[in-house]
Amino acid sequence: MAFYGIASNLVNYLTTRLHEDTISSVRNVNNWSGAVWITPIAGAYIADSYIGRFWTFTASSLIYVLGMILLTMAVTVKSLRPTCENGVCNKASSLQISFFYISLYTIAIGAGGTKPNISTFGADQFDSYSIEEKKQKVSFFNWWMFSSFLGALFATLGLVYIQENLGWGLGYGIPTVGLLVSLIVFYVGTSFYRHKVVKSDNLAKDLIQVPITAFKNRNVHCPDDHLELYELDSHYYKSNGKHQVHHTPTFRFLDKAAIKTRSRELPCTLTKVEVAKRVLGLTFIWLVTLIPSTLWAQVNTLFVKQGTTLDRKIGSNFQIPAASLGSFVTLSMLLSVPMYDQYFVPFMRKKTGNPRGITLLQRLGIGFAIQIVAIAVASAVEVKRMRVIREFHITSPKQVVPMNIFWLLPQYSLLGIGDVFNAIGLLEFFYDQSPEEMQSLGTTFFTSGIGLGNFLNSFLVTMIDNITSKGGGKSWIGDNLNDSRLDYYYGFLMVISIVNMGLFLWVASKYVYKSDETKEVSGGCVQMDAKALDTSPLTI
Repeated sequence: MAFYGIASNLVNYLTTRLHEDTISSVRNVNNWSGAVWITPIAGAYIADSYIGRFWTFTASSLIYVLGMILLTMAVTVKSLRPTCENGVCNKASSLQISFFYISLYTIAIGAGGTKPNISTFGADQFDSYSIEEKKQKVSFFNWWMFSSFLGALFATLGLVYIQENLGWGLGYGIPTVGLLVSLIVFYVGTSFYRHKVVKSDNLAKDLIQVPITAFKNRNVHCPDDHLELYELDSHYYKSNGKHQVHHTPTFRFLDKAAIKTRSRELPCTLTKVEVAKRVLGLTFIWLVTLIPSTLWAQVNTLFVKQGTTLDRKIGSNFQIPAASLGSFVTLSMLLSVPMYDQYFVPFMRKKTGNPRGITLLQRLGIGFAIQIVAIAVASAVEVKRMRVIREFHITSPKQVVPMNIFWLLPQYSLLGIGDVFNAIGLLEFFYDQSPEEMQSLGTTFFTSGIGLGNFLNSFLVTMIDNITSKGGGKSWIGDNLNDSRLDYYYGFLMVISIVNMGLFLWVASKYVYKSDETKEVSGGCVQMDAKALDTSPLTI
């Protein structure tokens, strides 16, 4: 609720209160959102390597609350906000702008420790070695996102209206109080939680050491039998509570890091090599999620600006805030999650025998395909809007286009349905496929993908604006959206999304899933579940 209460309508605050132009406001919203989703890399690393998820979340949540309090002050205290009369605001001072952005980025720092650790901490409450709890864990991320988006729904329906009609101070004050209450509820349950033991290994150092050692041994012949590679005894892993990872045939060039040589320096263990292989495989999947994240970045930026130009009246007095249409992303998702979990998964489970119904990568592929349809619909609706503009000879940026705002509903709803496959699938995929000691850091593949998607959208709108306005030309994304060509920009996004989909299908067909192993050791041999390694390619 707190995050979406800010993000959903931030572009309007920047343009109406701080007098930023369209490109600057879109860029600043994307940059802040990008920071919120990128900082979890640091928070996850601290949690996995040093103080654990619970304490990282605890410290970061206090920073988050501080940022929310400062932001509420920035829009409430007279000396910290621009003065407005009859809906027209004076230019903000340097101090006011600085305080506002300091508040925003304090929240981004707090999000660095909360976003990657609270969902993984929740998943830690399920025992992966209990058959019953493992089944429950399959549904956990569906319902995790369901509850998160309930907060988003309240933000886009309630808080956005309050901000525009009752005041920004109240609109930011409510989620601040809500955040404090939610943290109290969380800490009341402290004594009941399961806490994973923090491993002191330097994970980043291990990940860097493997490719460096493999490069040093590039001219050394790699044995055909992986049993000849360097590895510690399985009892070492059991006695130290660590997870031994067994050899896989992917990225064979990294196996050279585990070759026993005459050098005094010990080679990397096979487990370290396999952990590096997993991270490399996840990186390739992560790269092809950046464009889909860029599409999602339109919801809180250009979709909102598009909505402000349309007829938003219901009846004679009530006017819908343009940002409230974001609630239809949430509503379609909230309706789709129970249908997916209660009907789609059991139906597909009978067909495929997979506990999840379909593989994680198949789920992502379906979500990406729905997103492409959504941006195609957005482009078609914009073509319709431009036709109405020409028909009524509209030229002023403040003229309302006689076209109902609900024309935008399909693109919002399709993105919500796509998120059931895409966003939830990504969160579960990166948690499930990450090495055991790196599951907070692994989840940051999900958050950083969204963050870089926002930065990429910021770069694209700036680049497109510079190119199209060069030599006195008309920008596709100008201040006057009634004289711009958003349909061209959406079409551009659709084309690069289709190309990205082809890359995703290729990468997914090469990906090897993490094996389902247990920690039982008997007679020096590791006992493995009978389940075969799932190496099936993505098919849709």
